[in-house]
Amino acid sequence: MAREIKPHIGIYGRRNNGKSSFINCITGQHTAIVSDVAGTTTDPVKKSYEITSFGPVILIDTAGIDDVGGLGKQRIDKTVDTVKQIDLAILIIINNTFGFFEYQLVEEFKRYETPFIIIHNKADICGLDLSFKIKIEAEFKTNIIEFSALKPVNFEDVIRAIKQTIPESAYKQPSLVGDLINYGDIVLLITPIDLEAPAGRLILPQVQTIRDVLDNDAVVIILKEREVDAFLKKTNIKPNLAITDSSIFLKADASIPKEIPLTGFSVILARLKGNFEKYLEGTPRIDDLKDGNNVLLLESCTHHVSCEDIGRTKIPRWISNYTGKKLNFEVVSGLDNLPKKIIDYSLVIQCGGCMITEKQLKNRLIPAIEAGVPVTNYGMTIAFVQGIYNRAIEPFVKNKEMNYL
Repeated sequence: MAREIKPHIGIYGRRNNGKSSFINCITGQHTAIVSDVAGTTTDPVKKSYEITSFGPVILIDTAGIDDVGGLGKQRIDKTVDTVKQIDLAILIIINNTFGFFEYQLVEEFKRYETPFIIIHNKADICGLDLSFKIKIEAEFKTNIIEFSALKPVNFEDVIRAIKQTIPESAYKQPSLVGDLINYGDIVLLITPIDLEAPAGRLILPQVQTIRDVLDNDAVVIILKEREVDAFLKKTNIKPNLAITDSSIFLKADASIPKEIPLTGFSVILARLKGNFEKYLEGTPRIDDLKDGNNVLLLESCTHHVSCEDIGRTKIPRWISNYTGKKLNFEVVSGLDNLPKKIIDYSLVIQCGGCMITEKQLKNRLIPAIEAGVPVTNYGMTIAFVQGIYNRAIEPFVKNKEMNYL
């Protein structure tokens, strides 16, 4: 399946360690502002680049981790916050110095299971000391690469380290439905065209699914929801799998014969990118909601909000009707900070995450999981409150013994 999200690589280090010069060197462009003045980069800057001999990536140039003052503390917080967004970290050090700031950053890398590379920069001014190299490499089980942005004799070593260290999942995604279908199978996609549908095109999860089915040498049939009944009756075609937009789960459930597996685009994305096991645990916790509880909905992108927005209108209405409780719903778009502490929420509902990387989505959920707050997904939530949860997840859990089935 073609990947729409590029690998994210964060560049970290103290002020004036040459982070921007390093970026300019590996991209072969003057893409970041370079200055001898410490603190030139004040906020994380995210841009799409081509790394020579590797390919397209999103590079994040960050402020120095040793910034000072009130504003400096805010800049450091923003720098550390980017660790949740990246697939690979590159830590730039100089002068054989690895101290408090670096150790703090490495702890964040470990917390979010982010692989990292250490670059000893400005080697033309101060070379890498052998005893220092041995100590750090033994402590972190990684190599330190001696480098100079002005005289990049070890350029290929850096590129090789990036290729070897960045997880394959950062640039290769598993199949969406490849394990559910076989050669020549027929997959029916039910795609409503309503106020939320973008003009002149399909939404990204639908496009991804079409491509994935084709890549698995199967047949795709695409229908609007009101055409399904007539199509099945006239053609007598029996699809091997049906996938629907979550907003019309009930209609699809009524139209698709029970012997045909049925799931939703958002449920497929939940398995592909989200913490599916935690979703399976968290979704039934909707039954535990009480009056006054706070429910957080996480949208991973910003979009035009319609009167029938799935996250802001439909899901809150459906949950309220299902539970009969007076709940407080809050929506956070993109990767913005939360308005409350995570422990103030009784449930977190994540969208499918089609516009962000798997790492970004999973890291978005870590604070809730660590705090014991139940997490679920848009599609799984909708299926649950509409009474067809078991059917929607059955294609993925039919071989597991789970007490909620």
